[in-house]
Amino acid sequence: MSGMRILFFSHYFPPEGNAPATRTYENCRRWVAAGHDVTVITCAPNAPEGVVYEGFKNRLYQKEQMDGIDVRRVWTYVAANKGFLRRSINFVSYMCTALFFSLFVKRPDITIATSPQFFCGWAGVLCSKLRRTPFILEIRDIWPESILAVGAMKKSLTIRLLEWLELRMYAAANHIVTVGDGYRQKLLEKGVPESRISIVMNGVDRETFVPCPPDERLKEEWGLQGKFICGYVGTIGMACGLNTVLETAQALEAQGNGDVVFMLVGDGAMKAELEERAASLELDNVVFTGRQPKAQIPAYLSIMDVCLVCLRKSELFTTVMPSKIFEAAAMRKPIINSVSGFAGDFIEVAHAGVNIEPENPAQLLETVLLLKNTPEMREEYGASGMNYVLAHYDRSELAAAYLEIIEDIANGSKETAD
Repeated sequence: MSGMRILFFSHYFPPEGNAPATRTYENCRRWVAAGHDVTVITCAPNAPEGVVYEGFKNRLYQKEQMDGIDVRRVWTYVAANKGFLRRSINFVSYMCTALFFSLFVKRPDITIATSPQFFCGWAGVLCSKLRRTPFILEIRDIWPESILAVGAMKKSLTIRLLEWLELRMYAAANHIVTVGDGYRQKLLEKGVPESRISIVMNGVDRETFVPCPPDERLKEEWGLQGKFICGYVGTIGMACGLNTVLETAQALEAQGNGDVVFMLVGDGAMKAELEERAASLELDNVVFTGRQPKAQIPAYLSIMDVCLVCLRKSELFTTVMPSKIFEAAAMRKPIINSVSGFAGDFIEVAHAGVNIEPENPAQLLETVLLLKNTPEMREEYGASGMNYVLAHYDRSELAAAYLEIIEDIANGSKETAD
């Protein structure tokens, strides 16, 4: 099916560099290249600090073009990625303005919405009903269950209402695309028929994330010459379990391993608290870079000796497959993975690094020192992980597979909701 009009709702979009923004952009630009007309309705970039990026304004409605994608940015109540009430107002305001302005976009052949956040999914539901289009819901997080997992809220009437809305959202979708088998299992548990679920995992842009020598200028900028760098790249939020890093850093200093440094690249709700704690502990071996442009991430990865992937210890997070694994592996970096379940299975199959228990500083300490002292092990994990990811998780191939699903739903050849 050629020349489709695809309308995509995404709360996050470049220049934001988080996983939903990157996934949406990488897929949409490839669909445009395949000859389709793609419109993305998003908002002014402000994640995760809740401050609109330089060069942008939080206007009621504005248009731009990005690599052929028709980008429509709508007004939202801007809020930092913390605090339930303000974030909820932010989410609902996006749903309202995005839905309103979607009515003035040329009628699409299909509507897609990505969750998180939850109300972005509902914008897609309501738009598809009003415009009478097939609807694909993309699930990247099981919400509101993830709110409970990080302790942001406790079971309450509000949570029960959100859970009811969650099930109604699933039922309203003609088809659901999710990013891993763990999420598929959760959706099955919630009563979604298997025939209405497809998996299109995240992957890597192999033209951007390419193994290269360390960026010595960057090392010098951060004073890391001669250091063994264990790096984390991503949102520094409530789910990440990065307090473990500070405990490990403290133990390293006590042991006299001053040449090992943790580099945390990103921003989020927990960054200020972690910085304050690191300062109070007088830790010289933890570096916070703050948010960095997506284009700079390969340079940061280049100076890391090992990459850390971590989440808090929670049953829900055993379903998660962090997208940062793909980018680190593509750049031939060995991975210390502190996420149980599907992510751990992936690391084993890919032979891309070492799995450790979430929130276990003793295991993190032991593994960092093991990899520091065995460069041949780092090389083996790096090479194996890179070969596996490039063979199975190329963004272009995944976008093409996603497009086949879109075409099937748009022309009614794939089983959909009643």
